Order: sequence, then structure tokens, then C-alpha cells
Amino acid sequence: MKKKLIEKMDSLPPLPSSIIELDDFKRIKNSTPEKLIKIIEQDPLMITTILRVANSSMFGFRSEVDTLSRAIHLLGMNFTISVAMGTVIQETLKSNLCAYAVTTDDFMATSALATKIVNTWISSIDFDLKDELLLPAFLQETGKFVISEMIQENRQTEEFLAALDKNKDITLCEEEFAGYSCARITANIFKNWSLGHNLIFSIGFVGDLENCPKEFIQKVQILEIIKILTNVRAPLSDESIEKAITKVIEYELDLEHFINSIDAIKEELENNS
Repeated sequence: MKKKLIEKMDSLPPLPSSIIELDDFKRIKNSTPEKLIKIIEQDPLMITTILRVANSSMFGFRSEVDTLSRAIHLLGMNFTISVAMGTVIQETLKSNLCAYAVTTDDFMATSALATKIVNTWISSIDFDLKDELLLPAFLQETGKFVISEMIQENRQTEEFLAALDKNKDITLCEEEFAGYSCARITANIFKNWSLGHNLIFSIGFVGDLENCPKEFIQKVQILEIIKILTNVRAPLSDESIEKAITKVIEYELDLEHFINSIDAIKEELENNS
């Protein structure tokens, strides 16, 4: 399985130019929304997805968000870039998540939830750290598309789902069936595509703190907690929140602030549903 997986990652199609432009755009200081709009307007799918996310119950804006410029104004440029890049990457991988018994819309919703958690929880702690984590949080589960495709090709979907139902630990199941964790696979996909080091290292060491470079430890700890909370099969469930709280305590993060942030998100989602 490992050999097949490596071959599949090595044979991935090249990234569309829009992703490269978005990645370059992120690195430019004092960029303008107008420049971002010009990049996104090249791809109708990006526009559609951004507007769909902006109008979802995740945000509950008072009136319909019907233009790209308004979506960028309300969501912020970094969040918009995350959604845009995630959309194109999913389209490039051309797979589904049947092996996890969830849809791509479910995946997009939990990815958006991940960035919302970063915005709510981290922005009041460290604004610069928040900006650095938005994209990794949104994209850190991308490898699931490759894992799902491999499991379906090997006709192991039912076996994989049974394992997920039995042990409730998605990462362990991924390692058992694919040979690597989703974090490792995602990081290697982005490495093959020559995306930024912040993205590759922040994601790649989730679940592997012992080998994580010191400068990335805090980011990896936060992404691990967000990964637990946004379990694609049960996002923000009582069980996932309890597991996340255990990690917050273990990593000596501010527990009260974390709980208040999650409670605020849950209340907002309930009010918007």
C-alpha cells in the first residue's frame, strides 16, 4: 500500500496557475482585495465556493453575500484565499471521500470550521499567528482525498468504515490502511507541489511532536487540537471537544479562553442554523 501511495503522490497533476498565483499573493505585503479578485475571477468554481461558504450557517451574515468583493470584505483576504486554494486543490485531486462516508461539501464545511476556530480562538492571543495558521488549518486534511481513492481502489471501503466505527481514531485507521497519517500525506502532497514551508512543516508534524522543529511546535499543537475538533465524521461533537480539552491541558494552553471560544462558536452555529 505504501508503494502505491507514493506512486500516486508522485503522479499527481501539476498545480493550476491560479494556486501558484494565490500562494505568491499571500507572500506580498500590503496586497489589495482588487488584486485578489483578479486572481479568483479566473476560476468560476472558486467564486461559487467562496460565495457558498460566505452564505452558510457558519457565518450567518444578515443579508445575502452576492459579490466576490463583499465576500472578501466580510471573510477577510486570508480566509478567502484559504477557501479558494482548497477549492482548486480538491478539484485537482479529482477524488471523493466515500471511504469516510462523507461528502466533499461536508469536508468543505469542516475545513471552514477549522479556520473559524483559528479566527475565534487564536486571533485574540496572537494576530500574526492567526494569519499563519488560517491556511494550514483549512488544508490540513487534504490527504484524505488520496487515502479515500486508494482505499476504494483496493476495495477496502467497508473494512475501513468498520475500523473507523470501532476505534473512533481516524489517524490510527489511516496509518493502518494507508501506511501513513493524513498529516504526512498532506505535507508530502504540498512538498511535491513546492508550496510554502509554513504549510508543509505545520501540517506534516501534527501527531509527531517529538520530531517537530522547535519553531513549529506551537503551530503543530494548535493544528492538532483543531484537527480533533473538526473530525470530518463528527465535528464539534462532545467527544471531540473532550479530547481537544485534554490536549489543551497537556500543552499548557489557556483552558478558559479555549472553552469560551468553542462555546461562542457553538452558540453562533446554533443561532444561524
